[in-house]
Parts: sequence; C-alpha cells; structure tokens
Amino acid sequence: MAFTDGLDLIDPMAYEAQGTPHATFTELRNGSPVHRCTPKGYPPFWAITKHADICEISKRPDLFLNSPGIVMLDETQTRERDEGIGAMRTIIEMDPPEHVTYRKVTSAWFTPRALNKLDDLIENSASALVDELAGSTGEGECDYSSDVAAAHPLRILSTILGVPREEEPRILRITNELFAADDPELQRSAADRNAAIRELGVELFEFFSKIIEDRRANPKDDLTSIIANATIDGEPMGPMETFGYCLIVFTAGHDTTKNALVGAMDAFLNNPAELAKLRGDEKVVDQAVEESVRWVTPVNYMKRTAAEDTEIRGQKIRKDDELVLYYASANRDEEVFDDPFVFRADRDPNPHLGFGIGEHFCLGAHLARRSQAALLRQFRARLESIERDGAPNQIRSSFVVGLKRLPVRYRFKMG
Repeated sequence: MAFTDGLDLIDPMAYEAQGTPHATFTELRNGSPVHRCTPKGYPPFWAITKHADICEISKRPDLFLNSPGIVMLDETQTRERDEGIGAMRTIIEMDPPEHVTYRKVTSAWFTPRALNKLDDLIENSASALVDELAGSTGEGECDYSSDVAAAHPLRILSTILGVPREEEPRILRITNELFAADDPELQRSAADRNAAIRELGVELFEFFSKIIEDRRANPKDDLTSIIANATIDGEPMGPMETFGYCLIVFTAGHDTTKNALVGAMDAFLNNPAELAKLRGDEKVVDQAVEESVRWVTPVNYMKRTAAEDTEIRGQKIRKDDELVLYYASANRDEEVFDDPFVFRADRDPNPHLGFGIGEHFCLGAHLARRSQAALLRQFRARLESIERDGAPNQIRSSFVVGLKRLPVRYRFKMG
C-alpha cells in the first residue's frame, strides 16, 4: 500500500487547509513507520512516525546530524538558504561537541531555580493581560491567537532579551514573517521571495545588533547580556552565532508557546468538561500545560541527516539520507498514550515529545511551561464563560504549526 508520497506531510498549504495530517500519521505508524517519501518539488526523505524510533534517533546525535539543516526545504528554498538569514548559525543546527559548548552559554540561565527570578514578570504579564481583556465590564471579544496567546510570551521574551516595549509589535511582525514565510497574510511583502529573505535578514540583524552592542557596552542582568558577552574556547562568540542565539531564543520561544496556548483554548472550547476540570482544581494547571503541548505539538517535526549507513525497523538508511521526525505523530502513538485522540487536561503520565528529547531537548522548556501555566491560572481563577465568535484559521506552515486566528467572546469576574 502506497500510504503517501509525503507531500501532504510537508506541504504548508496542506496544513493550512486541513491541519496536521493525523489520519496519515496513524496509517504510517501502523503500516509503514519508517516510510520513504518522494514528494514533488522536495528532496526525498524518510518519515519517522513512531515515538520509540524518534526517541532512539534523537539520542544518537553522532549518527543523525542536525548541521545539514533541521527543516525540509523545497527546490526554491534550497537555492535561497545561503542568502539573508540563511547565513546565521543557531545551536539547533549544531552537532556535538560544538552543540554542547554553545548550549552551555545559557543553559544555567534556563534552569528551574534560575527562572525563579522571573516569577513576578511572568505572573504580572498574565494578570495584566486578563485585566486588559476584562476592561470595565468584564465582557468582550478578541482574537485569542493574536490578542492573548501571542501577547503573553511576547512581553516575557521581550523583557528578558532587552527588546524595548515600543519595539514589541515590530519584533512580533518579524517573527511571523520568519516562521510563516509561506502564509500570504503573514509573509513579508517584496518583489519576490529572494528579495523578501534578504530584507528579512537585514532587518533582523540590524535589530538585534543594536541590542547586542548596547549589552557589550552596558551589561545588565538579562539574557542578552550573557549572549552578547559569551566566549567560546576563550574567544568572543562569533557575530553570526551571537545573532543566531538571540534570534532563536526569541522566535522559537515565542511562536511555540503562542501556538500551544491558542491550541489549548481551542481544545477547551471543543471539550468544556476539560475546562471544568481546570477550573475545579488548581493542580490540573501543570498537567493541562503538558497536555496542551502534546495535543498541539507546535514544532511538528525536526529533520536529521544520516552520517553513515544504518538501519531502522529493517529499512536501510543510506549516508546523507534525510529523516523527518514527526513529533506530532509520536504524540498520538497508540503504544504510548491511552486514547491519544482525546484531549485530557489532567492526563498523567504524559511522556510527550513536544519539547523534543535527547541532545536537542528544548532549552527554554521550563520557561515555556511557566509562561503557559501563569496564563491558565489567571483564566482558571477569573474566567466565567468563553465561546467561539467565528471559525479558527490554521497557519500556512508545516514546521511550526498552529492557529493563526481564534475569535472568541468571553466574560471575566470583576472585583
């Protein structure tokens, strides 16, 4: 049985039209878990859809490499990747031992104990956002995606990276243009795609360069100061690595948290009994965060490249073959999760791979969890009612996935 040529697994337009292709993932998990794909317009790849296989591959960074790239590119994107932002280097695209060295630059800053200093910032951001939504009457309507889910992590990440408040709308626009480059509503307007990529690269570099230069001259107690003044093997970190570090902390941290938050609300609207669980027991908050990440899986996949010939489930993988690890499929694996297609706010245990696993486990996972939990606590304590006020829309993206729009009407407790 053919199952799929892989185009529906990687084409951004397919995700915009139908969302994450869970039906195809289910077929692959049960019939072809290591599946050779040859989609038109893309290079061939192996679709890896089982939880156990993704865990095993992720724990072998010596055999399955990140440095050739973590995103599937179509033929046009492949020609463009060395232009503009394609020249930057991020820790996600590094392999051992280099990856470990660069990760240590900020790893201590992201530990749970170190993040305690951000508790007030995170809680105040969530509280102020709900105050603003409630206004003078407690009632209103909004696009939950842009007005709530995007606004909360934007404020937190802007603060820790030293982005001035008046620049927050600009950095949000840039982030959308980066991660939704295929979405006509969010992509940068330019004469052609090449021009858009070049312009985006220049604007991003200029934006973060000013902050980096300021932190080198005037260090502060923030994350950008650590990155700007970092040394690697006794030498200052290179300019593209420094720029890439700031960029990946902001963009990856923002869009993934935003998409988890908006996806969680969409799930609660579809499952009012689960919202009742959240409102009835504060202990459910942390469990709901984990279930939201599992349910949405904002980072749909990561790509790896085989460093040598190997074999997975009897399939011969050749050196330089590309493998796409579909975390969204792993998070619905029937061998790991009971009723995987049911959203359970209090699911426990929940060994999801929404933050990855192994060498490249999400550096900001603890911050993302705290950010989401703070907002859920506010809604748990103050929300009286919420309902849809229109149809949701999916982002045209197959890499970082989620809802672009979720119109709602709400009422909060006053006083």
